[in-house]
Amino acid sequence: MRVVIAMMKHETNTFSPVVTDWARFTGWGSFLGDEARAHYEGTAMPFGAYLELAKARGCEIVTPVAAEAMPSGPVQREAYETMAGAIVDAVKDGCDAALLDLHGAMVAEHDFDGEGLLLERIRAVAPDLPIAVTCDLHCNLTARMVDNCTALIGYKTYPHVDMHEVGEQIGRVLFDTLDGKVRPVMRWGNLPLLSQTLRQGTDDEPMKTLIAMCRGAERRPGVLAATVFGGFALADMPQSGTSVVIVTDNDPALAAEIRDEILEAAWTRRADFVYEHHPLEEAVAEAKAMEYDGPVILLDHADNVGSGATQDVMTVIAEVLNQGLEDVAVAAVYDPQAVQEMQRAGIGSTVTLSLGGRTDMPSIGREGAPLEITGKVKTLTDGEWVCRGPMYTGVTVRMGPTAVLDTGRMQIVIVSRHHEPWDTGVFTSVGIQPEHKKYLLLKSRIHYRAGFAPLAKATLTLDGVGVTTSDNRLLDYQHVRRPIYPLDLINER
Repeated sequence: MRVVIAMMKHETNTFSPVVTDWARFTGWGSFLGDEARAHYEGTAMPFGAYLELAKARGCEIVTPVAAEAMPSGPVQREAYETMAGAIVDAVKDGCDAALLDLHGAMVAEHDFDGEGLLLERIRAVAPDLPIAVTCDLHCNLTARMVDNCTALIGYKTYPHVDMHEVGEQIGRVLFDTLDGKVRPVMRWGNLPLLSQTLRQGTDDEPMKTLIAMCRGAERRPGVLAATVFGGFALADMPQSGTSVVIVTDNDPALAAEIRDEILEAAWTRRADFVYEHHPLEEAVAEAKAMEYDGPVILLDHADNVGSGATQDVMTVIAEVLNQGLEDVAVAAVYDPQAVQEMQRAGIGSTVTLSLGGRTDMPSIGREGAPLEITGKVKTLTDGEWVCRGPMYTGVTVRMGPTAVLDTGRMQIVIVSRHHEPWDTGVFTSVGIQPEHKKYLLLKSRIHYRAGFAPLAKATLTLDGVGVTTSDNRLLDYQHVRRPIYPLDLINER
């Protein structure tokens, strides 16, 4: 049996000014051909799970591409065609099945629905090919995606610590299909609800209940997979929204029944998917007043590169410095130029930098605003380390040349490639012991929990500035369907 296994992942923030070209994918760690298998075999990714299943069955394995980039603006056509073209060409060469590790919120510059376009192209050259798909919890599910695959599933955790598990689950469904043991059918639905990612943590309500409903459904006879997608509201595309897909063994009525139950539960809780803002100054003052023997986590969520931000907005850092918080570690500020200046100065040197603020954000009407800051060059590294926590386990992180600036009260990790801090390695790789800091200021939303939740004595969200803002009033939506909640008040759907 010959199987094609591929990864093509990007969460597109259409409000982000960060360019998504092929170099952005290769900078994260994207590979073609045999290199794809070599770099992701043994990792806790769906790609890794697919490889294990296929290897155990003695399949001939073809890995045309394993590509992922940190969230950013729309994917350029050339980058998209590099990935999609490699996958479609591998299918054209002949195979018995395809197992795809996708995201579900990829917007290309030439098509809003990057995953749907890929699957449509595969179906055009292989109409009867069994295709299994994993998607991120933030997938904006579309009809093109469902109509052009055999079985589709999404992560049930945010932070995403079950990627291998769901890959194995849907991979087994596909191989059972090939063996004639099951006949998958899918029913899906999409709500006019722009759920905010800051309100999608699966340990929190309302997602906790919806995930429990999915897990309960999967225990029912005949149900092969049940998924609720929170969606990604920062992708301004017609299909953005909360969705549900159910896979059953040749029982469309059961799939539709479960789908409708979960969609109704989500819609009833729609107000709970909207974040309530608080003044930045008050939140920092609250943090300063806290007395804990251990880290208080401060979330600069509006500048979270894991949702497509620039990672160089200094608003929150400036306020924390202004209010005099002590013993703070920051991860991370994106500023390759500052890293170069610190490299030239050398470890132990005192430098004054115009840090961050190098990227304008026209979608929210903000220009970059650097912060002049003085400190000692504490550490210089190449920025490479391996995730050892529960998320992206075994994957090598490449932050690019990296430096630590020590102001006395604050140690700032400065990187040359974007990276969201979901693993403590972002600190330990540069000599910082996060568990011994009073404050950890993280440019993250929810993924930080994977590595840092066990350390946190308290957590505060700090409402700063950036293109991952949770304030819908700042975003000029042009393409989402209308009416849609919460941009519009809808009483019935």
